[in-house]
Amino acid sequence: MQFYSNSSAKAEALYQLVLQRIAQLEQRYSRYRDDSLITEINSRAGTGVKTPIDPETVALLHYADQCYRESQQLFDVTSGVLRRVWDFKNTALPTKAEINAVLPLIGWKKVQWDAQNIYLPQTGMQLDFGGIVKEYAADAVASLFRQQGVLNGIVELGGDIRVIGPMPNNQGWPIAIRDPRHPDKVIAQFKLSSGALASSGDYERFQFLDGVRYSHLLHPKTGWPVTGLQAVSVIAEHCVVAGSMATIAMLKADKGLPWLRKCGVPFLCCQSNGQIFNTL
Repeated sequence: MQFYSNSSAKAEALYQLVLQRIAQLEQRYSRYRDDSLITEINSRAGTGVKTPIDPETVALLHYADQCYRESQQLFDVTSGVLRRVWDFKNTALPTKAEINAVLPLIGWKKVQWDAQNIYLPQTGMQLDFGGIVKEYAADAVASLFRQQGVLNGIVELGGDIRVIGPMPNNQGWPIAIRDPRHPDKVIAQFKLSSGALASSGDYERFQFLDGVRYSHLLHPKTGWPVTGLQAVSVIAEHCVVAGSMATIAMLKADKGLPWLRKCGVPFLCCQSNGQIFNTL
């Protein structure tokens, strides 16, 4: 986080407030925590016990539903269960039988939820907000800054960026995007005065076996890594929208580039053959 304040004491207090907000979101939605709401929901799958949810969670569920529909069922927050068979630190691929055993647990339409409760009807089903919450957190932090009167600043969480406002000289913040195959090489540079930038790709988490790169982005219908694109970056007003659009484009594979063009958002797209399309 970088932001401008007229008081160092106020800046420190706000910084601590922001850290608390991020910690709150992590505690509620992290799949890695035993005490999170997501873990509680997943642990009750197939038990007949519903889990109470708050308005913020309901809003995220509505957004997950919208992404599911806009992506033609590719963006599915129940597909995280595939991590049971895909270990990207492993030296072997999962078998077809192992993947097929997990596929019946995937399906957003199976999830039962309303404004008060949520329930996963099959034992072993999982809800995973990993493709939404980090970007949502960047938006939440930017909103918190603005509520506290900060007009100039930028937030970056794990590579996803949300601008609070331009620099004090009214210039945009300098942004650079690296080559997905050559991390020391920059393929795009620009300045961002407002909005958000988020990226998705196969370059951070992947499995490389017998000369083949297997992306961590998994197709919810087949259970196998998607192919066709190396990386996608999108600019949108909100980070959560930019992030989900970048992920959807990756999941659409060869159809991702035409879909981005149809959406009309500024984007950078690296195809599997290394060809780059840049409208940023």
